[in-house]
Amino acid sequence: MSAIGIAEFYRMALPDRKSELWLAAIAGSVLIFIPFTANDKLLLSAVGLLFVGFSLLFLFRVRTIETAATEVAYALLAFLYIPFLLMHLILLRQTPYGIEWLCVIMLIVMTNDSTAYYTGSAFGRHRLYPLVSPKKSIEGALGGLVGSLGGTFLAKFTFFPQLSFFDAVVTALVIGMVGQAGDLFESLLKRSFGVKDSGTIIPGHGGVLDRMDSILFAAPITYYYVLFFFKG
Repeated sequence: MSAIGIAEFYRMALPDRKSELWLAAIAGSVLIFIPFTANDKLLLSAVGLLFVGFSLLFLFRVRTIETAATEVAYALLAFLYIPFLLMHLILLRQTPYGIEWLCVIMLIVMTNDSTAYYTGSAFGRHRLYPLVSPKKSIEGALGGLVGSLGGTFLAKFTFFPQLSFFDAVVTALVIGMVGQAGDLFESLLKRSFGVKDSGTIIPGHGGVLDRMDSILFAAPITYYYVLFFFKG
């Protein structure tokens, strides 16, 4: 998923950089597996090497000087946006109740998306952020948060009893809002690049990034919540 997501990002942002696309897809996806080593120094080293390595690559493969800085920025953003954020799913899996937390993320994102869509379609009157996503409404966003609450309480009363009432409410609202922001951020990128979908790999639904946009933002926030606040 990471490799495909990076490839989609490059096709939107750097369509003429086909050689760099495949190199980035492979190198960036390796980053996700480093948490399995439980070596923080290796992780920092990998991020640093990716930054320096691709900076040098674009330094010596300049197309036009006017677009050079923009291309470098896009290339480095691809690593931070996709594999670095996805890596937090691995880190989350390694925590106590890691499997349960991964399921909670999926429940929050799915219930949020579904209820936001139906609430917005039925009651949406006020645009949420028309510059970035003209169709999304405030009513839909609020409905999505209600759906997220339903998702966390479903988790609490079925497979995750260790989730307190406070945890269920806070994670539903925070992760729900962050997930919506992730969706808006990807819409911002697509509109900036002049494309409707990030890809065509999923017929009728667009690309991998179109499906992962909320999870990309939700993963690190959930991990740091578990790391610093969750008591179990």
